[in-house]
Amino acid sequence: MAETPTLYDAFLDELRDAYDAEKQLTKALPKLAKAATSSKLRLAFDTHLDETRNQIGRLEDAFGLLDEKVRGKHCDGIEGIIEEGKSVMEEDFEGETMDACLIASGQRAEHYEMAAYGTLVAWARALGHQDVADLLQKTLDEEKAADQKLSALAEGGINANAAGRVRDEGDVDEPETVAVPRKAAAAGRRPSR
Repeated sequence: MAETPTLYDAFLDELRDAYDAEKQLTKALPKLAKAATSSKLRLAFDTHLDETRNQIGRLEDAFGLLDEKVRGKHCDGIEGIIEEGKSVMEEDFEGETMDACLIASGQRAEHYEMAAYGTLVAWARALGHQDVADLLQKTLDEEKAADQKLSALAEGGINANAAGRVRDEGDVDEPETVAVPRKAAAAGRRPSR
């Protein structure tokens, strides 16, 4: 009778999934960069491609620390996200609209990876593999930073330009602000209306 899989087995499975996801992304990121019209967005994708290659090396190091063979397991999730990105690039969007859509595609991948690496870090710690958790935490931090960079590009003008609102001095769309009483602000919540 076969043994019941353990958390370590699930951890290895997830690690192999992440390895394959990163490999798939090394093929997708250059396509996103090529489709970008913003030089800053193109640079963000190119920079993250370099980080992704380093992340693959980090995953290989993690397998080594665990005395496990380096191998991937096909990641259906990232494949689907990449397919959605390809569909966006096939649309007839121009300029900032294409860039806004590329940012959305990139952020889908980043959020998927943040969820995966968050789980991997937690499981590595629970299993007593702090050295592996430390490696994976570096990647999780990079994924979060990449997501924040994409948000900054979107909020820094790409979304507004795509929506037809050019950001010139004195012509900035300000978000509606709501006064928050001190007690609610200190508690981190907004008052009910």
